[in-house]
Amino acid sequence: MPVQLIETTPSAYSYPLLIKHLLHTPLAHAPDQEIVYRDSVRYTYRTLQQRIGRLANALAALGVEPGHTVAMMDWDSHRYLECFFAVPMMGAVLQTVNVRLTAEQMLYTLNHARADVVLVNSEFFPLLQAMAERLESVKTFVLIHGDHENPEKMQAPVPFAGEYEELLAAAATDYDFPDFDENAKATTFYTTGTTGLPKGVYFSHRQLVMHTMGAATGLGTAPVQGRLHRDDVYMPITPMFHVHAWGLPYVATMLGLKQVYPGRYQPEVLLRLKARERVTFSHCVPTILHMLLNHALARETDLSGWKVMIGGSALPQAMAVAALEKGIDVFTGYGMSETCPILSVAHLPTAKLQAPLAEQAALRARTGLPLPLVDLRIVDAEMRPQPHDGQAVGELVVRSPWLTQGYLKDPASAEELWGGGYLHTADIGNIDANGSIQITDRIKDVIKTGGEWTSSLQLEDIIGQHPAVHEVAVIGVRDEKWGERPLALVVLKPEMDGQVTEHAIRNHAAHLAETLGVSRYGVLMQVSFVKTLARTSIGKINKRFMRENLEAAKAAQP
Repeated sequence: MPVQLIETTPSAYSYPLLIKHLLHTPLAHAPDQEIVYRDSVRYTYRTLQQRIGRLANALAALGVEPGHTVAMMDWDSHRYLECFFAVPMMGAVLQTVNVRLTAEQMLYTLNHARADVVLVNSEFFPLLQAMAERLESVKTFVLIHGDHENPEKMQAPVPFAGEYEELLAAAATDYDFPDFDENAKATTFYTTGTTGLPKGVYFSHRQLVMHTMGAATGLGTAPVQGRLHRDDVYMPITPMFHVHAWGLPYVATMLGLKQVYPGRYQPEVLLRLKARERVTFSHCVPTILHMLLNHALARETDLSGWKVMIGGSALPQAMAVAALEKGIDVFTGYGMSETCPILSVAHLPTAKLQAPLAEQAALRARTGLPLPLVDLRIVDAEMRPQPHDGQAVGELVVRSPWLTQGYLKDPASAEELWGGGYLHTADIGNIDANGSIQITDRIKDVIKTGGEWTSSLQLEDIIGQHPAVHEVAVIGVRDEKWGERPLALVVLKPEMDGQVTEHAIRNHAAHLAETLGVSRYGVLMQVSFVKTLARTSIGKINKRFMRENLEAAKAAQP
């Protein structure tokens, strides 16, 4: 017998899950709430609604139609937030351009996505100059005046159809945003892979609305720690070009929160905005948190009560302790570009809120519990589920309503991503009896020594607890006897430079490895002191680049 479909009254409204519907609640509950950009802009949600309408009218006057792609090149700003809504609400596609890519990579993404219109901050004129003559599909450019002292003196590399604020000022506030299929493409952007060309991922209106609801539920139902609620003040410290700033601007807007946009990330600006605007909720990669914790202004800034979700890379336990000591409610969120991105959050059980900081840090640094509607499991190479006992290890694979359904114009890679009907994260880890996930490494970063797997993340956590260590990355290097050996690339704290030996770091690691039950082959680790660690365009540690550099250096030796 077939399932029974519901009967629909002819006059009933089917309510498609479209981005425009996220605006209903804030306009009803918090129309006078503020949206702030650095020191220069402050307006209400009522004004946001008007500016979204103005932007849509201005783009329509420039020829933008449903199905067209509008690319955005800007720092985190109120303008970006307006584009998050206006462009997809028109039925067009918003391409969030990674402005930290090289000009050649950026050119590839714009041509591959077939961008029709590009909105560009004048600060990126040098990049635009390098691309302009080779852009294949762009018909129109819109100028955004950056934060220059004399923007009129900037030499424009292309003809502009107008300047953003002037176009909005001349446009009407009312725009009739239509209903259409909720599976329509809303956004696209490109992964920041460490090898090969960037891959285009894309998300529909339905997926973005579902992710917004899932993230709001997961973050908002925590009893105390890490809870996101209507009285919070939100400031992203993850680029809006990267997975919609983890989707949190959509969540913040739906909830009607005060929002603060910092522009280009400068530690003194971020810390001053945190203090002046009383920011209570942010998210960033460990590199940014590390930068803020070690900035001179942090010593005189009250950071207590600041909830900071960390993602993109593993949260080192030593960094978590340092943040907790300053009163920061730090915790992990997990996801990837292909997952929209949030899949899980590491909220503490209420009973652990008074535990010693080191014990809390270990829990806050876990991968955490899946959000509602996320089916996350660990499997072996044949896709067989592994037990949730906290010991069995496998690859994390996932299903949820907001995962990218493919890679743009790359069906072969998309099929590999979705092998067996689950999205493959390429992360390995375990799940305990309470459903809490712990990633132990990336598949490509795990080190096989003497036939036994050694987690680079565990070794990094151990070395990071040495008081002289500023940063560390552990990679596997080839070894004739052992197959691979761990190599720790260590950046010392400035005052400890030259004061600590490689032998001291190895002894520290060997002692803790034995205590914590890490693979015995971890003691074969080599240590090399470096000045900096290689990173991707979004601040992740780039281990592939490090390995390739070391291999190239060895090959060049006589």
